[in-house]
Amino acid sequence: MDVLVAFRADASVQIGTGHVMRCLTLADELARLGHHCLFVCRDHEGHLGDLIQRRGFELCMLSDGAGLRSESGGSASSPYSDWLGVTWEKDSQETQEALSGRCATWIVVDHYALDARWEREIAEHLGQIMVIDDLADREHDCAVLLDQNLGRAHTDYDGRVPPHTLRLIGPHYSLLRPEFREFREEFLKRRQAMQCRRILISLGGVDRTNVTGRVLSALETSSLASSTKLDIVMGSSAPALEEIRSQAANSRFDATVNVNVTNMAQRMGLADLSIGAAGSTSWERCCLGLPSIMVILAENQRLIGEALANAECALLIDESEIPEALPPMLDKLLETEGALERFASNAASVCDGNGASRVAAIMTGSDLH
Repeated sequence: MDVLVAFRADASVQIGTGHVMRCLTLADELARLGHHCLFVCRDHEGHLGDLIQRRGFELCMLSDGAGLRSESGGSASSPYSDWLGVTWEKDSQETQEALSGRCATWIVVDHYALDARWEREIAEHLGQIMVIDDLADREHDCAVLLDQNLGRAHTDYDGRVPPHTLRLIGPHYSLLRPEFREFREEFLKRRQAMQCRRILISLGGVDRTNVTGRVLSALETSSLASSTKLDIVMGSSAPALEEIRSQAANSRFDATVNVNVTNMAQRMGLADLSIGAAGSTSWERCCLGLPSIMVILAENQRLIGEALANAECALLIDESEIPEALPPMLDKLLETEGALERFASNAASVCDGNGASRVAAIMTGSDLH
């Protein structure tokens, strides 16, 4: 049975790229199964419309809503209200207009500024709702809720979703591209007698406050060998991209800057350590057993970071602590015998890379139609 799935997610300099990227992963899996997917996105600065179309998906682009922002754009107390750019009512109306005449089986919404009010409006006129969330901070009215975060419990959504909602909770359902599953066994074999010869540095697709630059400056003062390779990954919309290129060129390390990479699994597999954001890429690192120092860039990343730190999969550092705390943290990690191997083994146990196929199977199975 063919399924039409519409995705409502945004990327921007403010929002970042993670919401759209994980939706693309699920869309890829659904397309592989023969189903049709389309994206409804708003034309914010830093949107990923071109990437969505290059991946072969239909795109409906909504206007950026400049000048139409309102306190009612999201939940009244939500710090993410202005991410939408318009009121939730207007967004619902425009989404319905974009999908007019399309018989969508599912609407997947991945947006911190939208909640049960938007979902009820959409479901009344379109298909079933699936919500992707990380926060457990507002009500949803949906058939399926996905929260892929370690440390999250089913009970965190008690009273926030209807009793009939199927809750898919934890990294078992993390939305990873198939190459992570495919390379997992090969790269896990490398996590023995580890030495830190190569570090992957990736602080999000946008990194609008240039955390990457602060990390590079801090590494210069560490005892890390100058022969260490630094693989710095950034998005083309990162405001400090040229500054980072200059910083890398003058580094004492063998540092390279790579933009809009399409082989992140291979890069993670070849790295011995990652310094990265505590966001959705956490599960990619876990799948390939990559030890990491995780940087908290926003409060919505703290649950993930603390859960992985408690499981001894990663070390955790706040953005503000980078200059003083990162060098001694790194030095201690590399001086502790067996630490990298222990972190790698613990990380690999968290996520097996099959989450996207599990979620797609649930969405396209007969039990929910």
